[in-house]
Amino acid sequence: MQSGKAVWPWVLGVVVVGGAGTWLFRDQLQGLADGVSVPVQSAPTSAGAAPKPVAVEEPAPPPIRHPLDAEAAADPALPKLADSDTAAWSALSQLFKGEGALTVLLRDHLIQRLVTQVDNLDKASVPPTALAARPLPGSLQVEQGEGGDRIAAANAARYAPYVKSFAAIDPAAAADAYKRFYPLIQQAYVDLGRPDGYFNDRLVSVIDHLLDTPELAQAPLVERDERGRYRFVDSTLQSRSIGQKALLRMDAAQARAVKQQLRAIRAAITR
Repeated sequence: MQSGKAVWPWVLGVVVVGGAGTWLFRDQLQGLADGVSVPVQSAPTSAGAAPKPVAVEEPAPPPIRHPLDAEAAADPALPKLADSDTAAWSALSQLFKGEGALTVLLRDHLIQRLVTQVDNLDKASVPPTALAARPLPGSLQVEQGEGGDRIAAANAARYAPYVKSFAAIDPAAAADAYKRFYPLIQQAYVDLGRPDGYFNDRLVSVIDHLLDTPELAQAPLVERDERGRYRFVDSTLQSRSIGQKALLRMDAAQARAVKQQLRAIRAAITR
C-alpha cells in the first residue's frame, strides 16, 4: 500500500469482464519473474549401441473447464489485437453508458494490459509496465484506533465512485462484450507465453481467488515500512495477493458489492 499514490486496478474480465474494474488493483509495484525448467531423463543404452535421440513427450494441454460459446465469441469484424483500442474503448463506453469514473483511469493497449494484469491478481505483485490503469487519485487514509493505526472509515470515499461504477454494470451485457472480444483476449493470453492456456479458465480461477478474500470484523491495522509505504500489521494479511489486499482495503459494504458483482459475472461467463 502506498500512502502517496494508492494503486488499484480491478477485474472486469478484460475489456469488459476484465475491464470494468482494473482500476482497483494497483499496488505492490514489484517485478515478477517466472522460470520453469523441465528435467529430461535420458534413455538407457545397451553396450556397444549408439545412443538414440531421446523423444521428449510434450504434456497434453489441460482440459478446458469453462468453454465459451464459440459462435458468440466469433466476430469477423474484430480488428487486429494491435489495433483493438478503439473498439475496446467503444465497448467500455457502452457498458458504462459514457465516460465514467473507471474509464478515465484506463490506459492504452487495453486488452493486452488487462490480460496481463488479471493473470497477476492472485500473485504478490504486478509488473508496472503491465498495469492497465493510472494511479487512483488521493492517498490511503488512516486513523488512530485500538492497537494502532487502522484504515480510516473515510478512506472508503476514495473508492466509492469506482465501486459504484463497477457494481452498476449489467453482467449479461459485460459477458456478451467479453465473448465478442474473446478471440483477441485469448491471443493476448497466448502471447504471454501460455500457448496451451485458456484465458476464460484463468479468469474464473482469479475470480474464485478474489471471492475467497476474508471478511474482517473491523478495519485492519496498518504501519509504514522502511520506504514509508503502508502495510498490514497482520502478516497473514500482508502475505495475501494484490487482488485480495485490494478488497481488504475497502470497507465491508464495498467489498460485498464487488464480490456480488464478481459472482454475477462469473455466472455469466460459465454457462
